Amino acid sequence: MEQKLIFLDIDGTLTEPGKNTPPDSALAAIRRARANGHRVVLCTGRNYGMLSPLLQYGFDGLAGSGGGYIECHGTVVYDCPMTSEQQKQAMAVLKDNGVFRTIEGKNGSYTDEGFKDFLRENAGINGNSELLRWREQIEAALGIGPMERYDGEPIYKIVFMCRSSEDLLEPKRQLESIFNFCIQDADQYGIINGELINKAFNKGTAVMRLCKYLHISQEDTIAFGDSMNDLEMLQAARLGICMDNGSPVLKEAADMICPAVLEDGLYKAFEKLGLI
Repeated sequence: MEQKLIFLDIDGTLTEPGKNTPPDSALAAIRRARANGHRVVLCTGRNYGMLSPLLQYGFDGLAGSGGGYIECHGTVVYDCPMTSEQQKQAMAVLKDNGVFRTIEGKNGSYTDEGFKDFLRENAGINGNSELLRWREQIEAALGIGPMERYDGEPIYKIVFMCRSSEDLLEPKRQLESIFNFCIQDADQYGIINGELINKAFNKGTAVMRLCKYLHISQEDTIAFGDSMNDLEMLQAARLGICMDNGSPVLKEAADMICPAVLEDGLYKAFEKLGLI
């Protein structure tokens, strides 16, 4: 088989949401695939600080912050934080419209006061998958601190959450020419969850940038994801695979669906594709 470049999302794909320990079967699949000459990289919405605990398991590269920061074997391939002007405008309009903000630098993440209470109040009531994911991440202490501790480091993206789509009308009016509003989940109670991502990058452009850097054709790429911020990654790869625990909309866009993360999904898919 030709050498493949394999892109793995983390939360809901490589690990349970908010966790840092992949199933043993996933680690075995990664080791065997790399031993067979394939390359495996992380491609995640997490920033470097939040994904770094997983680097101990051995990867050929990483694309963090939704594609805004890319490394390969220790070399920085791409680095695109917001400008200070972009950050100032985005932070202000979201706050003014009652939208909860979690900002992510390379290493640190900081969230608005009151956001934890909002998650606790709503996650258990309506079962919103992304609310549950964020509650797990914050309560697991994955480097997310209060906004008052923000030290001014450059910001790559803003995760937002609000009670109504109307709260995003003015932010979209002011920011849509610069940023993509990637909506992850909007449930029957109207709670909106998503990410504000610079139009200069996404997980799909991360696929293209790493292919170019490594001189590997996009025809030899495979991507695994579970949520809507993985859509561009699955579209950019030759073969896009959605976990069975993933978003119904992403499943429709995927080329293939594999078993859930806790059902040895990655191992079974690697085996089916002849990677191991």
